Amino acid sequence: MGTRAAALTDEELLMALRAAAEGIHSELGGLSEDSVTAPSELPGWTRGHVLAHIEGIASALARQAELARRHRQADLYDGGLPARDRAIEAGAHAAAGVHRKRVGASVDRALAAFEVLSPEEWDTPVRFRDGVVRDAALALWRELVIHRGDLGTGCTQQEWSGAFCRHLLGFLAPRVPEGRTFDLCATGGEEISLGGGSDVVVLEGRLQDLAAWLAGRSVSHGAVRATHAGEAVPLPGLGPWPSAIPTK
Repeated sequence: MGTRAAALTDEELLMALRAAAEGIHSELGGLSEDSVTAPSELPGWTRGHVLAHIEGIASALARQAELARRHRQADLYDGGLPARDRAIEAGAHAAAGVHRKRVGASVDRALAAFEVLSPEEWDTPVRFRDGVVRDAALALWRELVIHRGDLGTGCTQQEWSGAFCRHLLGFLAPRVPEGRTFDLCATGGEEISLGGGSDVVVLEGRLQDLAAWLAGRSVSHGAVRATHAGEAVPLPGLGPWPSAIPTK
C-alpha cells in the first residue's frame, strides 16, 4: 500500500525533494580528490562509496517512476543486492569530477521523473516495496537527506525538518523489537509511540536526534536518553532496517 509522509501533500513532497536535491548538489560543488577518498560516517565506506550509492539509488528510483508512467514495472536493481553492491564498489573510486557529473545527473533524473507526474500518477503501482510511485518518491527523500549527512562534511541531522523526522520515525517503526513499544518524548513536548508491545521504553531527546538514532546514525552522548519502568537504562537494541531489496 502507498504511504504518505505526515501532513505532506504530493506538491509538498516535491518541494522537499527539490530541497534535498539542492543539498546534494551543494555537496557535489565542494568535492575535491582528497574529500572523495576520506572516510564517511558509515563504517567501511569512503565518501566515494556514499556518492556511488546515491548515484545508484537515485537512478533506480527514477526508473520506478519512469516505468510506472508507461504502466510497466521492474525490480529496484537489476541483479538485486549483489549487483547494487558491485556497482557501489566499482563507482566508489571515481575521481571527484566524475562523481560530480554522475551523481548530479542521477539526482536530476530522479527529480525530473517525479516532477512530471500528473496527480493521479502518484498512485500508480510500482515494484518497489509493492507500493506506488509516491513510495518511491518518499524513498528518494530519505536517501538524499540521510546520505547527505553520511558524507560527513558538516551537514547533520540537526538540519532535518520536523516533517522529515516524523516521516522517518514512522517508516522505521518496524525496527522496534517485537514485544516492545518505544514512547518517544521529543524536546518541546511532542510524543510519538512506535511498536505495539507491552514492554515500554521511554526515549527522550530532540526530534532530530531520536530520528537519527532510530536510523542507526551517531548522536552525541546523552542526546537520546532511555528509561524503563522509571529507571535509566542503556539505549535499547534495534531490529534491521526495513530493506526493500531481496537478499537472494
